[in-house]
Parts: sequence; C-alpha cells; structure tokens
Amino acid sequence: MSEPPPPAVVFDDLVGQQAAVDELSLAVAGSHGDPGVPGAAMTHAWLFTGPAGSGRSVAARAFAAALQCPLRGCGHCSHCRTVLAHTHADVRAVVPEGLTISVKEMRAVVQLAARGPATGRYQIVLIEDADRLTEGASNALLKAVEEPAPHTVFLLCAPSTHPDDVSVTIRSRCRVVGLRTPSTAAIADVLTRRDGIDPPTAQWAASVSAGHVGRARRLARDEEAREQRRRILAVPAALRTLGDVFTQAAELLGHAKGEATSVSESRDAAELAELRTALGAGGTGKGAVGAARGSAGVVKEMERRQKSRATRTERDVLDRALVDLSGFYRDVLARSLGSDAVLLNPDIPDQIDAAAARLGSTGALAAVDAVLACREAIELNVKPQIAIEAMMMALYAGPRSPAGVG
Repeated sequence: MSEPPPPAVVFDDLVGQQAAVDELSLAVAGSHGDPGVPGAAMTHAWLFTGPAGSGRSVAARAFAAALQCPLRGCGHCSHCRTVLAHTHADVRAVVPEGLTISVKEMRAVVQLAARGPATGRYQIVLIEDADRLTEGASNALLKAVEEPAPHTVFLLCAPSTHPDDVSVTIRSRCRVVGLRTPSTAAIADVLTRRDGIDPPTAQWAASVSAGHVGRARRLARDEEAREQRRRILAVPAALRTLGDVFTQAAELLGHAKGEATSVSESRDAAELAELRTALGAGGTGKGAVGAARGSAGVVKEMERRQKSRATRTERDVLDRALVDLSGFYRDVLARSLGSDAVLLNPDIPDQIDAAAARLGSTGALAAVDAVLACREAIELNVKPQIAIEAMMMALYAGPRSPAGVG
C-alpha cells in the first residue's frame, strides 16, 4: 500500500482517526492527480459512519475543505476558511433542523448541486444526518448519486451502514469511511492542546464522555452540563416511592423542554423579524401592503419549521440524558458481574457499587433494557412523556420484582 501524504491542517480537529485521515488524504491527492501516489482514488459519493461523537461531520467538512483547497487542506486559504465556517459558495450542507429531511429540501439541494462550481474545484453536498432522510428524500438523492453531475461530490454522515440508517441502494454507491470511538487520552489531549482546558479537567471530561468529543468539551466548559449530568446520575437512587416515578419523569421532561425553549426563543424571534423585513413588513404603499398580505403563508411555513426544530432540540436533550443513564446502568452491570471493564463513570464508584448491591446483574440488565427501550420509543415518535414515565416505572419496579433479583 502506498504511503499517505502528510495529514492536512484541516484534519487537525479530527480526534483519534488516523486511518480515516490517511484514506482521505490519499483521495485528496488523487483528486489532484498527484504523481507517484498509487492507491490514491477519488470518487463522487462518500459515507462517513461511526458512533456518536466520533467526528463524522467534522471529517466530512474537513474533507470538503481539502478537496476545494489548491494546497490540499492548508487551513488558511479562503477555500479552507469558508468551508470550515460553513459559508463556502460551493459546499451545500444539509443539517436537519426538524426530525427528518424532506423530499422537497433534498430535491432543491440536488438541483443546485448539479450546477458547475462557482469558485471551488467541486460542488459538494454534505448531509450531516443522512439517517434522517425520508423515503422520498432518499429516492431523490439516489437518482443524483446514480447519475452524478461532473465535479459534484456527495458526503453523507450516518451512525452505521445498517439499512435503517442508510438505504442499501445509496450505500452501495458510496465509498464508506468508518470512524471509531476516540480514546480517552486522545480526547484529553485535544481538549488541552486546542481548547486550552487545564489537564485535570480535560482528563476528567474525557473519561466520562464515553468517547464523545463534543460532549467532553461541553462538560469541561459548561457548569450547567455538569449539573445536568449530576441530576441524571442521581435518578436511580431517587426512585424510592411510586410518587418519585412521576416526579423524576416530570423533572427530566421539564428540563428538556426548558432547554429547548431557551435555545429556540431568541433565534426564532430574530429569524421571523428578518423574514418579515425581507417580505416588506413595515413598508408603506399599496405594493408593501400587498406583499405583507401575501407573505402569511411564508411566515407560517417558517413557524412550522421552528416548531419542528424545537421538538428535535427537546428530543436531543432527552437522548443525551438517556445516554448518561444507560451508561450508569452499564457500569452497574459490569460491577455486578465482577468485570474489570473500564467504567464510563469512574468518578462515582460509590453510587455504582450501591446500585450493583441493590439490583444485582439481572436487575441491572433489566434497567439497561428499560432505558434503551425508552430511547427507541422516542425515536419511533412515542410521546416523550409516556416513554419517560414508562421507563421510570420499570426502573422503580425492577429491583422489587423477581426479575430484579441478582
């Protein structure tokens, strides 16, 4: 196998993914027709897969920058800077703000991507959550991937190559780049070196992030994120009575809704104000009045999209909490079985040991199943309140039932 070119600067933010960086660097060299680099190959469709936090979208965007850059990803030219800042004219990102990517949105992007590049070397379409494509949107994308326009490149990001994440027909036309969970040491290093976080905090955040770089950064920087983690990890011990089931469920749902509201309110108001101004709100004369009247449908569509975005934000907050909870019960199960596996929550060994003594291995496994079932139910659009209350009831009842006896 040929030696890969030196890693480009734009790949510096990709943590613990040397194999992927080498593969992408070879492809960039191939796109430039570099002599003496056998094995370098470029293709028009790529699928970046890996667990949450592994850097799928980071890898895809860095690759896009390297493809546009005449110096193969220098990190300093206008192409690199604008791609990384999400403002490059020839890189179109599809980032679903709602629960899905619609066929209308995908058709519009595909039509624009069929044009020749304006300033760069390629027209690039980057789909950050390809697993959220509806069936119609997948079909619209498939047609473009099957018959790509010259100088058009598709970069898709998804958790895995499972048909539930990306259809087999699309996957078969993509070159797959698999990312892995970064090591604790790699995450701690990047937090210290790039983000200026002190080494002890970086090491702690990396050790409890379950390999999720973004989550580690958030825990290291944000006291509210740390407080939220403490609240979630306190839930198992707080489920002492039947009333606690509904209290804990209400608190979790209330926090998720509150965070979604705080994120959405200022952004939504600014978006609506800008839209109304663009549509002539505040103008005078017959033309302005007529335009304002005709804009009602556009404003309504914007409000619908904002509501969908808020729903997704709320569900994302809930999912982060459920990931923390499943990690806790995973540690409890490991301790119950006497495993020497590395704990996902090494900073709370006393809580884990107490839960292991209370639940035993069977109860811990049932608790893991209850949390995962809740995540799946929410993903399938079960009302969050019902899913969360059902999970809390299962967690409360588990150690008191025969199934919960270790």
